[in-house]
Amino acid sequence: DVGRSSELAFVVEPSDDIAVQEQPLILYCQVEGIQPITITWRKNGVMIVDSENAFVLANGSLYVSRFQRVRGDGSSDEGEYDCMAQNHYGLVVSRKAKIQAATMSDFHIHPQNAVVEEGGVARFQCQIHGLPEPVILWHKNSMPVNTDNERYTLLPKGVLQITGLRAEDSGIFHCVATNIANVKFSREARLTVSGSHSTVYKDPMILVGPENLTLTVHQTAVLECIATGNPRPIVSWSRLDGRPIGVEGIQVLGTGNLMISDLTVQHSGIYVCAANKPGTRVRRTAQGSLVVQAPAEFVQHPQSISRPVGTTAIFTCVAQGEPPPQITWLRNGQILETSDHIKLKNNNSTLSIYGINQTDEAIYQCLAENSAGSTQASARLTVLWADGLPSPPQGVRAETVSATTIQVSWEKPLQNTKEIIGYVLHIRKAADPVEMEYQEAVSKSTFQQLVTDLEPSTSYSFYIKAYTSRGASKASEVTVVSTLGEVPAMPSLFIKVINSTAVQATWEPSIKLGQHEGFKLYYRKVHLSQYTGPVLLASNVTAYNITHLDASVVYEVKLLAYNQHGDGDSTVRFVSLRETVERTVLNPPCDCMKDEQNNKTSTTGIIIGIHIGVTCIIFCILFLMFGYRGRLLMCKNVQEQLSTPQIPRSQRNTAGLVLNGAARRDRDDRDLNGKQLDMNELERLFPASPSQEQQDKGMMSAHSPPAPHNDTQISTLPLDEFSIIEEQPDPLPNPLRSGSPPALAPDHSPANEG
Repeated sequence: DVGRSSELAFVVEPSDDIAVQEQPLILYCQVEGIQPITITWRKNGVMIVDSENAFVLANGSLYVSRFQRVRGDGSSDEGEYDCMAQNHYGLVVSRKAKIQAATMSDFHIHPQNAVVEEGGVARFQCQIHGLPEPVILWHKNSMPVNTDNERYTLLPKGVLQITGLRAEDSGIFHCVATNIANVKFSREARLTVSGSHSTVYKDPMILVGPENLTLTVHQTAVLECIATGNPRPIVSWSRLDGRPIGVEGIQVLGTGNLMISDLTVQHSGIYVCAANKPGTRVRRTAQGSLVVQAPAEFVQHPQSISRPVGTTAIFTCVAQGEPPPQITWLRNGQILETSDHIKLKNNNSTLSIYGINQTDEAIYQCLAENSAGSTQASARLTVLWADGLPSPPQGVRAETVSATTIQVSWEKPLQNTKEIIGYVLHIRKAADPVEMEYQEAVSKSTFQQLVTDLEPSTSYSFYIKAYTSRGASKASEVTVVSTLGEVPAMPSLFIKVINSTAVQATWEPSIKLGQHEGFKLYYRKVHLSQYTGPVLLASNVTAYNITHLDASVVYEVKLLAYNQHGDGDSTVRFVSLRETVERTVLNPPCDCMKDEQNNKTSTTGIIIGIHIGVTCIIFCILFLMFGYRGRLLMCKNVQEQLSTPQIPRSQRNTAGLVLNGAARRDRDDRDLNGKQLDMNELERLFPASPSQEQQDKGMMSAHSPPAPHNDTQISTLPLDEFSIIEEQPDPLPNPLRSGSPPALAPDHSPANEG
């Protein structure tokens, strides 16, 4: 009996229908399940009693003999019908079927006379409301319009389009609307085709653009777009969001109407019709929205389950549709009411039943409904109850131990205790929903449990179940008790010395303190027993300055947080001001004005030093430049002397002396500032062999008179016998300036030879 055959399930459910006045109507309903099954019907939620006009057939269907839209007593057979089936396991309700009477109103739009030039576009329209939607056909001159003519386009909403007009298109037009309720004819309209085809240029113009449509999936949408212009414009379609329209089920009617067959939700969007002048970018646009609805359908059906007493049963029901469907739960055909142990979550998609008992055994239904339709699915909850299970534990008591601990104790059940394998303690904050409950397992020989890690000043509920291998007992009585209040924790305290007579106590606010009303601050000299304080501070204060202190002693500072449950533990710090005083003596305050003046003097000295250094660098550079230039001039003179033609060796000594004297006088005239020839530079430019030097020195010693020590002697010789002798300067007056002839000392050794 617990299998599938015991469940009630619909094989056929009633569906929406349109009934004809005075005609019979049958609403079908077929159910499977364990007999006996009773089937009843409701209309608009009210039970239908069998009568001559409406009664239930043997197969469960409802038969209405003569459907009446309005009866003599003012009632109507129109409405929402549902079928209910019941057996001893429960009751299920079918989806709602909407029944409407077939009707047809009068035409509220009739075709109008039109005069259009040849080659133009003519459009006629007629509209009428009816159930079911009337089929509209067009007649020309009392004959059906030839739909094989590709220039004639008939749209479903009662529109006739004629393109490329010709004279033969002139005539009288009217439309005929037909459905199961009636047949009606519109007024007539005359079409006159005038003149010949015009060649005058006309900008593209959209006569009629697409209208906003709301349809259901699998229906057909026709978006109208008719345009005129000369030359004839090209009509194109696009989506405003840029997505492609696609090709599946897409068709163009006439010269620009878009038809989409077998609609899906993805076809929803805004469609843009564009009329383009051929070969240019001149265009006109019009747009309309298409909304495609989808009736509710299940993605996940609820499943029938079996659960032992005291456990949790969960049913899941997921539905989709456009617009998104609303989900409603029924229990045995009645709206399910939530309670402490029955909860709905996830937008009613999940039904949870906590601590189930035998009264929860029923058939649960999920109804999903939106504006496009409704559907239902059912599942049965079977509550397992074995004979011989223990009775509920007795004498449950809860005692508060501390702010975070409660001790729960109980006594063993009165009946069927031999098979008990353990107990389960169910714990929950009294203010929390049932789904927030948690459990702790306890051995079968233990009849108390210390519950820890609770929140201070909070009420908790407890109950016990005894478990066997075949199931659990019913729950014991629920007991509720509150934890004690908790004093705040120790605050963090920091001491900062401000000056020799004041300190600042600071601390950090923290959630670890718990609930607190404020702080108490104490301080004292360490050699005294009496504290100064308490200084009461609000909970949002985080600092306090202690002043008028004695710098020669050590102080103790104590801070604690308090609330309505008492004072918390205190934090103690010691502070001495003596070091501050000593630092002040050793490092007296600076004379700011004096320091500022010293800073200014130091800055001036630095600037002067920089200027002196730069000046020295400039002079050094100039000295090097001019010295280098002088050396170049001296080298040039020597080269000029060397370029003089050589004389015979017999005359070399005399000529050399004369030339040497002249050269010295010329040099003295050019070098009146005392500059001397760079001997090393000349030696490098004109090297001479040692043997030749000795000969030259001997020759010059034999023929040259003595010379003062202040002058430098230079002998001009052939290049291969050239030598130079430099003497150290003498402090005596320079004889060259008095006209004495140059000479070399006979036995004087040169200071520098090259």
